[in-house]
Amino acid sequence: MTEHLQQEAESGRPVEILLVEDNPGDVRLAIEALKDAKVRNNLTHVSDGEEALAYLRKEGKYAGARRPDLVLLDLNLPRKSGREVLCEVKEDAALRTIPVVILTTSQAEEDILKAYNCNANCYISKPVDLDQFIKVVRSIEDFWLTIVKLPSHEEAPPT
Repeated sequence: MTEHLQQEAESGRPVEILLVEDNPGDVRLAIEALKDAKVRNNLTHVSDGEEALAYLRKEGKYAGARRPDLVLLDLNLPRKSGREVLCEVKEDAALRTIPVVILTTSQAEEDILKAYNCNANCYISKPVDLDQFIKVVRSIEDFWLTIVKLPSHEEAPPT
């Protein structure tokens, strides 16, 4: 387990995950996949891009929201696309250190390129098979929450 996550486990604080997904079936699968995770986590779900940015910026009803350690972001969202959310997050000095994993159905080379041009931390195409989807979410959990060293949970200083 990484040093950061060992400290989190010792402090008793679960890892905070923000899932930005408008498909209720995919939300249920992600919740199920993370329920038995190796690392204790809190999964918060929002269903559109505007809501995601409000949550991340702690605006309105999200004023008391915890800063996520990881964002799982779909590209095809209502109100504001995942592409727009990604670019805004990575342009914001207070948010850019939060890892953003694109988890979407699109396998279009253009979408992949645009996501990486906006500094996505990784791009994963959702499998259509249910068992494979759960396996992918668990792989994300294994990699991002047990192998990778994440930034401290404190707010990032502006640059």
